[in-house]
Formats: sequence, structure tokens, C-alpha cells
Amino acid sequence: MCGRFTLTHDINTIAQVFHVAPSLQTTPRYNIAPSQNIVTVMSNGEAHLELLRWGLIPSWAKEESVGNRMINARAETLAEKPSFKRLLRGRRCLVVADGFYEWKQEHGGKTPMYITLQNQDVFAFAGLWDSWTSPDGEQIRTCTIITTEPNELLATIHNRMPAILSGDAREMWLDTELHDEHALLPLLAPYPASAMTARPVSRLVNDPRHDSAELIA
Repeated sequence: MCGRFTLTHDINTIAQVFHVAPSLQTTPRYNIAPSQNIVTVMSNGEAHLELLRWGLIPSWAKEESVGNRMINARAETLAEKPSFKRLLRGRRCLVVADGFYEWKQEHGGKTPMYITLQNQDVFAFAGLWDSWTSPDGEQIRTCTIITTEPNELLATIHNRMPAILSGDAREMWLDTELHDEHALLPLLAPYPASAMTARPVSRLVNDPRHDSAELIA
């Protein structure tokens, strides 16, 4: 799964990587957790930055609390589950990050591991989004991060990893004219292990109230 991640790069760098206007204000985040607003790239024919709440609330949900259970979606079942099939065809987004955490089971407990690209660049998780209307009429837009099988590096830490997209895959994922699941699902393959690195970090990350550079020191 993917339950915590980071986004420490500034908005101008993010905008340059994803070829969008720097239309949001951001601060470095070292411990992004579910239920928080996160930076995404969406498209309405043109790519742009948006804030979405992490934890998908499907449009048909009766309760807002559904989002607490839907922070991730398995790539292998996207085309089968009603919660995700419609979104796969028409409500896709990119979740912007520059690292994420997984917990490795070791003697003495679980060690948080911080995973990034080798070059420390900003990257994108594949995501799905939806809009939900609360009982008082408020429109809440939320998203989920797609996970896939782990690559060789992540397999030593966890049995899942977030689906990371780059290059042409990002463009295809945001293409509002593309609705064919047979073209979309192959994009959700494990990211190459040779392009990633992992290292242990402070157990302070276990508490989402901690959010500082100390977590990845």
C-alpha cells in the first residue's frame, strides 16, 4: 500500500516537471497522510494543478467516512470494482510526490523506509478522483493512489508499491480522450528498481503529527 509520502520540492519545480502553471501555493511536506489535501495534476483538456483530499469518497457514497478506507486502489482490480471502473475510464489524475514511506518488518519491529528516485526528482503516482456532495450541499473532491506489484527493491520491504508514471505514461493517463482500459492498465506496471533507492529513516514518521525535515535526515 501507500500510506505516507513527501513533497518537498517548490511549486516552480513541480510546475516545470509537469508542464503546468505554478497555480498553487505549497510548503515542503515530509509526512503527508490520508485525509489531507494533496497536490495533483488533472486535465480538462489541459493539464493543471489541483488540490484533492486523499481518501476516495465515491459520488454514490452515503457517508464521508468511506474515504478513510479508500486511500489506495489495486491496479489488478480497477476494471472490475464498481468503485473504480467508471473513474478509470474518465476520472484519472496524477498525485505529485518526491518520496514515500513503507514499513519493513525486522527483528524488534517495523522500520520505516524512505523510497525515492535515484535522482531525487519529483514524480507522479497514478490516481483516480471523484466528486462527492455532502448532506449540507458541499462538494468534496477526493482521490486514491493506485498500487501495483512491487519491483525487486520494494519486494524486500513490502508486498505492494504505488504505481509511478513517467513520460508518455503520464500523458496517456491524463488524456481525456482515452477510455480504453486495455490501453490504460499496462501503464500501471512496477517502476524500474534500478531507478529507485530506499533507506531507513526516523520512527517519528509513524505519527502524522510530525512533519519536518528531521523525518528523512
